[in-house]
Amino acid sequence: MSNMDKHLFQLKFTAKQLQRQAKKSTKDESMEKAKLKKAIQQGNMEGARIYASNAIRKKNESLNLLRLGSRIDAVAARVQTAVTMRKVTQSMAGVVKGMEKAMSSMNLEQISMIMDKFESQFEDLDVQTQYMENSMGQSTSMTTPQEQVEDLMHQVADENGLELQMEMPGAGKGTIGTATVEKEQDELTERLAKLRNA
Repeated sequence: MSNMDKHLFQLKFTAKQLQRQAKKSTKDESMEKAKLKKAIQQGNMEGARIYASNAIRKKNESLNLLRLGSRIDAVAARVQTAVTMRKVTQSMAGVVKGMEKAMSSMNLEQISMIMDKFESQFEDLDVQTQYMENSMGQSTSMTTPQEQVEDLMHQVADENGLELQMEMPGAGKGTIGTATVEKEQDELTERLAKLRNA
């Protein structure tokens, strides 16, 4: 096993570890959402806020681990391309020697077989290069944490048919969800649009 192959193995192994850690963070996020739901049911808004923050932190942690894993995977793809290029170069040298022998005897069948092999290797290289470019072209964006906390709290409350009682600045204690039907429809339409865009 060459040095490049060892580096390639290490990169792929690291990317897999990051994916496993990202899955664990996603699982932790689900646990925090369950705690959030329970806190909302019990009317514990301060606890709900903490659980919502934890869930968002775990979600962001998962996204960051996935992003890092993706970048390492992209580097692995580049190393794989370099290893493949080296192999293709060696194969091309062999093909050229084979072509020289075939040309000297002018065996058209042998020349055709060598050219087919040559084209096949280039097609394989194109597929690997395209995979590398696709993996590098992905990006994600995040919103501000406070908005995420409020949105997550509303989402969990809505999904579970719970009333969300929160202290609004300057308004004292109030209950969200007691608005008129028309206002509820507007809010639902806005949320649906946000979910579609997310």
